Amino acid sequence: MRAVHLLALSAGVLGVTPALANDDLMKQIANPAQQVLQTVDYANTRYSKLDQINTGNVNKLQVAWTFSTGVLRGHEGSPLVVGNMMYVHTPFPNIVYALDLDQDGKIVWKYEPKQDPNVIPVMCCDTVNRGLAYAEGKIILHQADTTVVALDAKTGKVAWSVVNGDPKKGETNTATVLPVKDKVIVGISGGEYGVRCHVTAYNLKDGKQVWRGYSMGPDGEMLVDPEKTTHLGKPIGKDSSLKTWEGDQWKQGGGCTWGWFSYDPKLNLMYYGTGNPSTWNPKQRPGDNKWSMTIFARDVDTGQAKWVYQMTPHDEWDYDGINEMILTDQKVGDRERPLLTHFDRNGFGYTLDRANGELLVAEKFDPVVNWATKVDMDKSSKTYGRPLVVAKYSTEQNGEDVNSKGICPAALGTKDQQPAAYSPKTQLFYVPTNHVCMDYEPFRVSYTPGQPYVGATLSMYPAPNSHGGMGNFIAWDGVNGKIKWSVPEQFSVWSGALATAGDVVFYGTLEGYLKAVDAKSGKELYKFKTPSGIIGNVMTYEHKGKQHIAILSGVGGWAGIGLAAGLTDPNAGLGAVGGYAALSNYTNLGGQLTVFTLPN
Repeated sequence: MRAVHLLALSAGVLGVTPALANDDLMKQIANPAQQVLQTVDYANTRYSKLDQINTGNVNKLQVAWTFSTGVLRGHEGSPLVVGNMMYVHTPFPNIVYALDLDQDGKIVWKYEPKQDPNVIPVMCCDTVNRGLAYAEGKIILHQADTTVVALDAKTGKVAWSVVNGDPKKGETNTATVLPVKDKVIVGISGGEYGVRCHVTAYNLKDGKQVWRGYSMGPDGEMLVDPEKTTHLGKPIGKDSSLKTWEGDQWKQGGGCTWGWFSYDPKLNLMYYGTGNPSTWNPKQRPGDNKWSMTIFARDVDTGQAKWVYQMTPHDEWDYDGINEMILTDQKVGDRERPLLTHFDRNGFGYTLDRANGELLVAEKFDPVVNWATKVDMDKSSKTYGRPLVVAKYSTEQNGEDVNSKGICPAALGTKDQQPAAYSPKTQLFYVPTNHVCMDYEPFRVSYTPGQPYVGATLSMYPAPNSHGGMGNFIAWDGVNGKIKWSVPEQFSVWSGALATAGDVVFYGTLEGYLKAVDAKSGKELYKFKTPSGIIGNVMTYEHKGKQHIAILSGVGGWAGIGLAAGLTDPNAGLGAVGGYAALSNYTNLGGQLTVFTLPN
């Protein structure tokens, strides 16, 4: 297979498209000494060209310095490094610190928003935030209360702010943002409160809204064209969403956008996924519930959707489709194709042609996945592109107030939002996964604005007849849809991976270990236990000629919600408290940044 060229890392791609995106930001992204986006690059590869730390010396890593964030609960995302400055964020109340790397991490400024604490109980699965972005001299933060803030990177002063939603209706935010060209793209959370979700573009200069596209509803509000927007190569047709909901159910439809965004400068398309339909009781919302659980490809200038692909029609298990879309150019068959690879909560790893949305691969990336036998890949079939559901594990067919047992994966998916990484050297994806199954009992629920709209009781447990743990860290061949190697873990791998040119892949564990493995074999090369469980994403940067590795510790998130929020009822946390009860034997709350480097 020929070498893969990564978007936004390839000089060739950057060289032919300078006018398509913000020139300064593209240059900042291309500099491997720093990290200005949570995703490392627009292609969401989470790959670094730095190679000073490699398979031969990574076992010599040592702690260079640490920093306490002063906040407990789940620390997701990673710091940014721009020049000599590091920017660190926290969970609610979403404090931002600017640290001077030239002065041993001295705090240059601190931004602490005054948010209403009533937003905390409205946040579904901990008070996490997936991080900051940098563009045009601004640090951009999307707060828990949905306020989007642009801070002057030098002073921390607010350049502009805009409110993206209303927590009183259940609208909150946990995600990062995507600065692209002259815009900032943001999503919204709230599917468990019956929010009708959307993605929105604001002007990077002043915060004025440019466009907003909803996940479901009338064509005009979704920014879809019945004749030009396609699904599996065919026009979606008029009222494609409205026809798949009963009555006005789409108005509380969910389809939230709390995951990651990627961008192809050449096609000028952004990619993201939508979440579960509301409610979790499938009996209350007959139909395919379009376009929840869907990959969207949108024009960043207008928001117009070019193509969509719904992975889990009429979701019965809470398999949100919000996980990252990783963009690569690879040889499929006898020709090079622009690809999009997505590891869905539903347990299938998808590869599509990102230019036209053609479905190329859909295979299970954990063998225990049992809710569907396969995704129908026969283009002549009436069920082409759809998962073939196993009746035994269908919460719809089993009915309300019936406990469907042994469904794999659990609602938190074979992978949740913790991002995978991709190495052009091995042409493999490195995927943090959950090895967890569940029992799921739906019940009837009524909608009240601002109140939970879930309608299901869950319990979670390790996949039976397996290695006994709740996670695996795997290497995946996206063109052929196969696992190349797998490392078992005691708990779910809830940390984002980082692949490097040194042929080392890094990830963190819920017990608190930073781990380094060989990119080719998965062999463990190094581990270090940090003060708290890791649900953050590993990042790397170079300062004064030395490569550093940095990770946020702070247990929490959906998997760690029992510890983070002090919950003890096994069914609390949508079933996660009981499933991860043993985690309290291995770690405790904390909020710390740990930075590693090689000895002098």
